[in-house]
Amino acid sequence: MEQEVIRISNIKCKPNDGLDLIEKKIRKALNLGKEDIKYEILKRSIDSRHKPEIIYLYSVNVLSVKGKSLKDILKRTRDKNVTLSKKIIYQLDTSTKGREISEEERPVIIGFGPAGIFAALNLSRMGLRPIVYERGLEISKRQEKVNSFWSGEKLDLNCNVQFGEGGAGTFSDGKLNSSIHESTGRISYVLNTFVEHGANPEILYVNKPHIGTDVLAKVIVSIREEIKANGGEIHFASKLEAINLKVNPSGEKEIDSLEIKDLTTGKIFTKTARKVILAIGHSARDTFEMLDKLGIMMTAKPFAVGVRVEHKQELINRNAYGVALDNPNHKLPTADYKVTYKTHASGEERGVYSFCMCPGGYVVNASSEEGELAVNGMSYSSRAGENANSAIIVTVTPKDFGENVLDGMKFQRKLETAAYREGEGKIPVQTFGDFDKGVKSTSLGKVMPNTKGDYKLSNLREVLPEFITSSLSEGIHGFDKFIKGYDNEETLLLGVESRTSSPVKILRNDDYYSINIKGLIPCGEGAGYAGGITSAAVDGMKACEAIAKDFIN
Repeated sequence: MEQEVIRISNIKCKPNDGLDLIEKKIRKALNLGKEDIKYEILKRSIDSRHKPEIIYLYSVNVLSVKGKSLKDILKRTRDKNVTLSKKIIYQLDTSTKGREISEEERPVIIGFGPAGIFAALNLSRMGLRPIVYERGLEISKRQEKVNSFWSGEKLDLNCNVQFGEGGAGTFSDGKLNSSIHESTGRISYVLNTFVEHGANPEILYVNKPHIGTDVLAKVIVSIREEIKANGGEIHFASKLEAINLKVNPSGEKEIDSLEIKDLTTGKIFTKTARKVILAIGHSARDTFEMLDKLGIMMTAKPFAVGVRVEHKQELINRNAYGVALDNPNHKLPTADYKVTYKTHASGEERGVYSFCMCPGGYVVNASSEEGELAVNGMSYSSRAGENANSAIIVTVTPKDFGENVLDGMKFQRKLETAAYREGEGKIPVQTFGDFDKGVKSTSLGKVMPNTKGDYKLSNLREVLPEFITSSLSEGIHGFDKFIKGYDNEETLLLGVESRTSSPVKILRNDDYYSINIKGLIPCGEGAGYAGGITSAAVDGMKACEAIAKDFIN
């Protein structure tokens, strides 16, 4: 649905100005008096190009002015920042609500990360009573498992940083990348849903919105309760073991049933299913192997690997805000960054770039398999940690790791095994100065590791292949042109960052169904169709829409 609005861009405010000033500037731009107006903040970004002056730039949508036509108002202004625009509002078709649905017809969702959550939420809002199976545990029990692992206890292979309610994004910064193309209103729907369930309303308009892992956990629990209240079912500690297929009269392979293992009892039961959304996440390697053996069509896809890089947050803040940081009247957010570089050190051009940057955050042990170690970044909502960290990664393709479907996954495992060995089960840490020299770190400088899980001074050149390490070294030196001090010798590198995205793509048609298995919808990050919380949630919505078509028609 489209709604006509007046769009006002480039509204300038100082960091310490209250939001009431925005309304005054709206009235001035539109030549309005005291008429009642309804408006929403569309976007807020920070302009720090003219330090020490820091400016907040707002864009707003004016939705209505009591007693006046928006077009008439527009005729009275000559402000070049004022235009007539359209707001796209996503509308969920709930015409199926209240209809009878048999047990066989109920959609089944495998995985309860962002894709699975939003598929389940919308199916439940449509009255289609979805059933979710998630191999990990609910948030509260999952947090206990993860904290115990970080404290040195044994890794739970089915409930960890990668698996469990909320998916891998639960133990991250809760970043909501909204740069994917917004032409349907789905992104706004996702963000508004998070706000409805307890997220800070600022995520609706701030540039690079984030919820924070602590708040995101509460939001997910609230969404779960809505799904259940709408007739959905969510079963934790329930792992997909097999998909049973049959051949229909048309000669097509289609889903007949699923074999689900109750991880609490160890028993396997069969669930008849006709429509299955496969939202398994990028780390469900055993499931990828099962799908490959079953003949479900997949292909290897490019991804990226590298390290986490830690700096003092003060250095990142100072680079962003300069002396404005010392102004007590400036309430400035913890600064983030995004950097990219093209290298030639390995003999060919490679992209090196930052990913999943966590201001005031932690580097976490994100392992999910025995004898292997992977890291990720995480921030709480306050972003109050002493260090900033970001993945600094290098693109790899099947040319680097092999053309077979699971070769990318095997490449990840090889790196993670090397990281586990180098760190003796702990997160390998090395100063950038030592990394450049190719020697193991034996001491640290002013930057101390801010980690969840123990760390060990190591040599990351023993973990990563030379074409990756040479690219990382060149790229990190290159980033110093944009952030002074970035390549300081005391900068920390922690490894290995290998779970940036899925190493496979489970092929699907334009209708979102698998190209060779009727009734199966590969969805989200694990299937290779998303890259973060927001895009995975949007893909979950699309999966819901694909299933709903049959019920609506």
